[in-house]
Amino acid sequence: MAAPSLLNWRRVSSFTGPVPRARHGHRAVAIRELMIIFGGGNEGIADELHVYNTVTNQWFLPAVRGDIPPGCAAHGFVCDGTRILVFGGMVEYGRYSNELYELQASRWLWKKVKPHPPSSGLPPCPRLGHSFSLYGNKCYLFGGLANESEDSNNNVPRYLNDFYELELQHGSGVVGWSIPVTKGIVPSPRESHTAVIYCKKDSGSPKMYVFGGMCGARLDDLWQLDLETMSWSKPETKGTVPLPRSLHTASVIGNKMYIFGGWVPHKGENIETSPHDCEWRCTSSFSYLNLDTAEWTTLVSDSQEDKKNSRPRPRAGHCAVAIGTRLYFWSGRDGYKKALNSQVCCKDLWYLDTEKPPAPSQVQLIKATTNSFHVKWDEVPTVEGYLLQLNTDLPYQAASSESSAAPNMQGVRMDPHRQGSNSTIPNSISDTVNNTKTEHTAMKGTSVKNRPDLKASTDSNATLHSSLATNASNHNSCVVDVLRKNEGPHTSANIGVLSSCLDLRTVIPETSVSSSVSSAQTMVTQQTIKTESSSTNGAVVKDETSLTTFSTKSEVDEACALPATKISRVEAYATAMPFSKEIPSNPAATMKAGERQWCDVGIFKNNTALVSQFYLLPKGKQSISKIGSADAPDYSLLKKQDLVPGTGYRFRVAAINGCGIGPFSKISEFKTCIPGFPGAPSAVRISKNVEGIHLSWEPPTSPSGNILEYSAYLAIRTAQIQDNPSQLVFMRIYCGLKTSCIVTAGQLANAHIDYTSRPAIVFRISAKNEKGYGPATQVRWLQDADRRDGSLATGSLF
Repeated sequence: MAAPSLLNWRRVSSFTGPVPRARHGHRAVAIRELMIIFGGGNEGIADELHVYNTVTNQWFLPAVRGDIPPGCAAHGFVCDGTRILVFGGMVEYGRYSNELYELQASRWLWKKVKPHPPSSGLPPCPRLGHSFSLYGNKCYLFGGLANESEDSNNNVPRYLNDFYELELQHGSGVVGWSIPVTKGIVPSPRESHTAVIYCKKDSGSPKMYVFGGMCGARLDDLWQLDLETMSWSKPETKGTVPLPRSLHTASVIGNKMYIFGGWVPHKGENIETSPHDCEWRCTSSFSYLNLDTAEWTTLVSDSQEDKKNSRPRPRAGHCAVAIGTRLYFWSGRDGYKKALNSQVCCKDLWYLDTEKPPAPSQVQLIKATTNSFHVKWDEVPTVEGYLLQLNTDLPYQAASSESSAAPNMQGVRMDPHRQGSNSTIPNSISDTVNNTKTEHTAMKGTSVKNRPDLKASTDSNATLHSSLATNASNHNSCVVDVLRKNEGPHTSANIGVLSSCLDLRTVIPETSVSSSVSSAQTMVTQQTIKTESSSTNGAVVKDETSLTTFSTKSEVDEACALPATKISRVEAYATAMPFSKEIPSNPAATMKAGERQWCDVGIFKNNTALVSQFYLLPKGKQSISKIGSADAPDYSLLKKQDLVPGTGYRFRVAAINGCGIGPFSKISEFKTCIPGFPGAPSAVRISKNVEGIHLSWEPPTSPSGNILEYSAYLAIRTAQIQDNPSQLVFMRIYCGLKTSCIVTAGQLANAHIDYTSRPAIVFRISAKNEKGYGPATQVRWLQDADRRDGSLATGSLF
């Protein structure tokens, strides 16, 4: 974690959508990139459910239905997958609740649930300010404040230290309450404390940590409950313990429990001699407890003043939620004016990166041309950009298809039925998308409006600095793996398509399918991207640089998001080709081995980039360490170098957040294309018929001459695939001039079910011109997720 002076707080601004009114006593949970807020009060108790999308900087109000709970404050609020549980809280002044509600966030459906009472003892009484923590299939309730008076206008507070366990049913519903028998000294009664659960990786039992709270006076004690032995203890800690407090937040990221804000005593007052009489104030102090070493570290002390408004101002009763390694804080109250008998609530939203981001996945290839690559990598949550770098030691090699394509693809298996033709595939990728009618579009990945150091752009491939990337809108042959709903017997169902730079070393003729098939060599790797398309009848991407999300009403139940902003999953794969490692004969064309310098391609705000040139950094000059930092290179002053045909390039990428640049990914290698080969077939469609399925496609958008024939292949089951699922073996099922074929039920019976992402049957289709076969389009026909026997599933479709 950064030193206190280096904390890089960011205030989020320029919201879109209905921003909730400021409040305190509310609660928040995270589901992927969504922050979901419920309840709280300020001039009345709030009963709305608000959702903030941390990627698009959008607030929205889901259209909830079912048994909608009344508004409440200081309630229990936990998230289990895509369901949320709400327990207790204050529903009006002096009247508390002990009711339990469940929200299925995939449908925004509320349901009131009635757990069985404990086998011995009473169920939890109505309360507020309790802790409600989830671990596994159980929730743990501790403490809170009850009203002893039956008259809600006559509040007689009673602090609680009772402990309950609530068992959940899988997916939906609950079993009932139980009262575990605990050992050791129980923590004193309290409310407005925090409780988190943490378990060391690969060792130890889960433990619940209770900190602070209120019991007539604020508390600063730390308690630990071993959830396996049900033993309470008071761990000895090192470092400076935070001041006594209540209405603070505690969030776990990694092995650290972060404590922020709350009510604390005024400076200089002796709380030990007069705990009930001293004045209290809000704080913006920030500390963490290392849960492995039990050591406190102060990041922001109570004595540090903030004259530049560079961090959240003091507050209590706020909410905090962790998304990845980033902490978000919203609203809360920052004081109490006795003269006005009113509270002052904050309206701001802040976030803080707690550590540098992890390394992204290896760079993957979407499309290669003679002088450019369209590449992508896995998204890293809550980052502000990505630094993409390359280097090369392979010179341009002018060669014909006969002399240059095959040598750079070692181990290529020629098609036994066509030994007289060149059936190798050059290193090139293109793709297209197939999707149903898009009614609503979320804006994930299109801009970073709340990042003050980022340069906004409407093009999702725009970089954060000028001249770092080139628009790829002229390349309209992108193929990706799209999850679709089956809208009728003639609709392409569950098709995922990808164009991959394939060598057909693993393709075998239909007549030779047997257990003796040679080991496949094609490496298939998974990658997820987000794509927008408005095409409904041919899967043609109008602009492959519009890498945003899309949604349809029919997909509402499949993701936890507002129905109008459902995030579709898209998968893509590419084959990395081996390259010759020979030292080039022309020393001027490249650096010598061991002297290669990584060159910046640019800083990109999304996980995709079109690469046609790179920047040569001065010798000894390092790349950026943090977005907006003084050491960032001025790319306008650097020399640019274009990519050249037939050359291999190595790529790596690192993510950047408020803490700086993280580690680089593993290195990937790709090769620019040799001119003249046809592009990949596009607009792939699959429909069922009485014989099996009908597979059709459109000719390549860039045929580079006359198309002589097409070949379609099916991934089949072999013993080799069972040993290494990433190595697919393909059987040719069609060869001819037509742009469609029938795949029979008998052929499908031999199909391999690929589980690299969602289960699917894999097809590949490629075109051939006078130079030979071009890149293949890969199609993943999605199957029933519950079918694990490798046979074709014909049941429910995604």
